[in-house]
Amino acid sequence: MTDIYRVAFFGHRRIDRLREIEEKLVPILKELILTKEYVEFYIGRNGDFDEFVASVIKRVQKQLDRDNNVMILTLPYTVKDIEYYADYYDEIVIPDAIGRAHPKAAITLRNRWMVDTADLVIAYIEHEEGGAYSAVKYAKKLNKKVVNIGSAEDIENEENK
Repeated sequence: MTDIYRVAFFGHRRIDRLREIEEKLVPILKELILTKEYVEFYIGRNGDFDEFVASVIKRVQKQLDRDNNVMILTLPYTVKDIEYYADYYDEIVIPDAIGRAHPKAAITLRNRWMVDTADLVIAYIEHEEGGAYSAVKYAKKLNKKVVNIGSAEDIENEENK
């Protein structure tokens, strides 16, 4: 039986400092791919961070040329032109747990599902608001390992404020 290590990504809708994010993200991705038996990367598609992370993962996958990882687009509901995404991502999943939730609620439910599924949460959080921040706060509540590449201050320390 394969030991699967699951990683969920959450970040703000708008980001800058792309080079800095990539410099922090690439070594983490390489270490995961090189040290874990099998890695599933779960990514949404709700903003700049999600799209940027997907492109960085693709580059690292190509560099390392290892078949022990997949990039999974995790959608809150069916979207138009899903075939386009199927060509880019290794897999697409729409969690059954979401059911027929309203689209705004479905995103929150999808984020919770991603956290529940993950062994590690990699985040780009710079301010204490929004869906990404809420997802990371939920992850901390569940004692999930969280790495925040958006700030010099680790997200764990925010709970002590």
